[in-house]
Amino acid sequence: QVQLVESGGGLVQPGGSLRLHCASSGTVFGADIFAWYRQAPGKQRELVGTISSGGGRFLADPVARRFTISRDNAKNTADLQMDSLMPEDTGIYFCHLRRVSPDQEYWGPGIQVTVSS
Repeated sequence: QVQLVESGGGLVQPGGSLRLHCASSGTVFGADIFAWYRQAPGKQRELVGTISSGGGRFLADPVARRFTISRDNAKNTADLQMDSLMPEDTGIYFCHLRRVSPDQEYWGPGIQVTVSS
């Protein structure tokens, strides 16, 4: 069993930056993949990015030039650095851990990010 908790959200003006942090407890395996998702008001949850323990990264097109995803394998944590934030980045951001074998997934409770002047 893995528990995830996000921190670092809040209110920021357009053009500003935030750094989200995902802390985990329990056993994280080397093959597990961390991901960040977000859900804007009235919209479906969408993938923001993923990172493997080997450093393989994926970032969705809307954020690829503005966000950076990182991971600390020793501490089993993941971060999402968000720069040049825009109002459309507003939403609840979720940390996610995907385990391939056995097939399991874990979610954090989510944290609010609001980009507004």
